[in-house]
Amino acid sequence: MAIGAFVEGGGSGYSGRVTPFVVLSCIVAGSGGILFGYDLGISGGVTSMEPFLKKFFPDVYHQMKGDKKKVSNYCRFDSELLTVFTSSLYIAGLVATLVASSVTRRFGRRASILIGGSVFVAGSVFGGAAVNIYMLILNRVLLGIGLGFTNQSIPLYLSEMAPPQHRGAINNGFELCISIGILIANLINYGVDKIEGGWGWRISLSMAAVPAAFLTVGALFLPETPSFVIQRSGDVDSARALLQRLRGTAAVHKELEDLVMASEVSKTIRHPLRNMLRRRYRPQLVIAVLVPLFNQVTGINVINFYAPVMFRTIGLRESASLMSAVVTRVCATAANVVAMAVVDRLGRRRLLLVGGVQMLVSQVMVGAILAGKFREHGEEMEKEYAYLVLSVMCVFVAGFAWSWGPLTYLVPAEICPLEVRSAGQSIVIAVIFLLTFLIGQTFLAMLCDLKFATFFLFAACLCVMTLFVFFFLPETKQLPMEQMDQLWRTHWFWKRIVGDSPQQQVVELHHHHQRSSSE
Repeated sequence: MAIGAFVEGGGSGYSGRVTPFVVLSCIVAGSGGILFGYDLGISGGVTSMEPFLKKFFPDVYHQMKGDKKKVSNYCRFDSELLTVFTSSLYIAGLVATLVASSVTRRFGRRASILIGGSVFVAGSVFGGAAVNIYMLILNRVLLGIGLGFTNQSIPLYLSEMAPPQHRGAINNGFELCISIGILIANLINYGVDKIEGGWGWRISLSMAAVPAAFLTVGALFLPETPSFVIQRSGDVDSARALLQRLRGTAAVHKELEDLVMASEVSKTIRHPLRNMLRRRYRPQLVIAVLVPLFNQVTGINVINFYAPVMFRTIGLRESASLMSAVVTRVCATAANVVAMAVVDRLGRRRLLLVGGVQMLVSQVMVGAILAGKFREHGEEMEKEYAYLVLSVMCVFVAGFAWSWGPLTYLVPAEICPLEVRSAGQSIVIAVIFLLTFLIGQTFLAMLCDLKFATFFLFAACLCVMTLFVFFFLPETKQLPMEQMDQLWRTHWFWKRIVGDSPQQQVVELHHHHQRSSSE
């Protein structure tokens, strides 16, 4: 395919390697993913702990302990207050990420990381010290604000710091950190559940301050990205020195030239969010909305923050359900490592297609097992089938972890030109938070009403999104971000939508000046 040939050649004009300076900077920034992952894992764990439910959600506790013949097994955890606790974080994050767009563009990626980490620390204090439901909700709101800033800025930071030929692997480190955060949360939940006195949940909620403090302190020493250095002050000499340090070579002229041209275009854009609506940014807008939307309708957040609750629903006891969540997360973390190793070699499209099919088959299997072997009333599912569901869920989370998980953050960040990059990433995170909020608010009620058909609904969504990737998403591996607009003018569908991009206009003007000078 012609696009593939262009992509391989596109990055060949850039020199450099992955230096220790890049690795250290990206480890510190990428650790922000642990915050998001820890919260996803911790909320589902504590809401399956009986002491926590008894203190803050007594209605759910009594419903769980009630007569199994009167309450459907699908409905034991259905509670509006419980879903507000779980999902209030995401509506706060939705608002915060829109504010973060302006902060990131005006004051830099590092500033947003600092703000996000600091607010997250404050929220963790309220969680560990909570004595009523209002303190719990305040904890969730503050965590949401923190995540709104960090999730908006960190993928941008990683994409702009990484060499094009290794951008996929480095950016996927953010999803790896999310997985590690969920795994740490699941292990802590499993450990503190055995503490006598029923106060272990306080440790779970307050420990979120540890990764947040690491990120906040580390961000004080992070350099800004070369793109923002040029965009903010036009200081080409400082950007050149930073690029040389990042790439480990003095031959950075081509990359620096592209960054300067991208900055010239970005200065002509005063309202990036409004400009995303223009026709020339239509592909970026569609992908910035649909990719995170599809990410959420895979059903992954059902696993992330309701896994222990769901495993208890099908018959596993409290400790077993918490350990089952640990097992699924170990599988996901291993798959994240695989994704980092192969994403720049196999490409984004192939991983998205394979992962989509893998998740589709898994959701159909879970729905079929529940339809055939899970009784709505009376005793729960036989243990053998409960563990079969667990095995299929491991296959599902592995498929997500090497495809839609990391690539949801990578693809939109790398396809957006500098002038709308911050706005594009804000759209991505806003869609993620909005859909996570809606799914968090509706899943337990949906499980109660639709029962096993819930998983067939997720399977149908997976079919649609896999077809979208096949027909409408071009390959972006190894192509410099400043040359990404070439994709749309050669793609069979998008070339009918876009005209000459502003980047192309600047490039043509630049070449015209060069020809005039030579004459």
